[in-house]
Amino acid sequence: MREDTTPRAATSPTAEQPPKRVRADVRRNTDALLTAAAEVFLTSGVDAPVRQITAKAGVGAGTLYRHFPQRSDLIAAVFRHEVDACADAAPALAAECGPAEALTGWLQRLALFFATKRGLSAALHSGDSAYDSLPAYFEQRFMPALTTLIDAAVEAGEIRSDTDPEDLLIATRNLAVPAGEDDSGHTRRMIALLVDGLRYQAG
Repeated sequence: MREDTTPRAATSPTAEQPPKRVRADVRRNTDALLTAAAEVFLTSGVDAPVRQITAKAGVGAGTLYRHFPQRSDLIAAVFRHEVDACADAAPALAAECGPAEALTGWLQRLALFFATKRGLSAALHSGDSAYDSLPAYFEQRFMPALTTLIDAAVEAGEIRSDTDPEDLLIATRNLAVPAGEDDSGHTRRMIALLVDGLRYQAG
C-alpha cells in the first residue's frame, strides 16, 4: 500500500474549539416558536396545523422545520421551555417575598403549569423515544427549586420541618384544575389552604 504523502493541516492535540454561540436572531426565532407553540397547543392541541404556530410566531415554516424536524421535537422542546420558566420563577419569588409566601406563590405557579400541560400528557405517554428524557428533566428542574423554598420556610420557622418535597409536588399536581375550568380560583385557594396546613406546629 502506497504511503499517503498528501500534506495535512497542522492541528494541536490540546486545542479546543470555542463553544458555538447562538446568533441573537436564531435565539429570538426559537423562543418565538416555543412560546407560540405552547399557546397553540393549549387551545388547539398538539396536532394543531403548523401554519397556526408559525403565524403566531411570525416566522416561516422552513424556520420551524429547521429547528424542529419532527413534531415530537417541538413538543419536547416546548415542555422543557415551560419547565425552565416555572423552575426559574422560584428564586425570583424567593428574592421578592417572605419564605412561606414565596413557597405559596411558586406552588400556585406550579399548579398552573400542571393545568396547562394536560394537553401534552397523551403525547408524552405515546411511547415516542423523543420524550424518554422528559420525566428526569422534570424532576431535575423542579425538585431542587421546591426543596430550596421549603428549606427556607422551615429555617424561618414558617412551616413544619417534616414537609416532604415529593409529597408537596404530588399534592399540587392533584389540586390543579384543567386550564379553562378554574374561573372561580379554586386551585389558588386550595394551594393557600395547603400551605396554611404546613404552618401547623411550625417552628
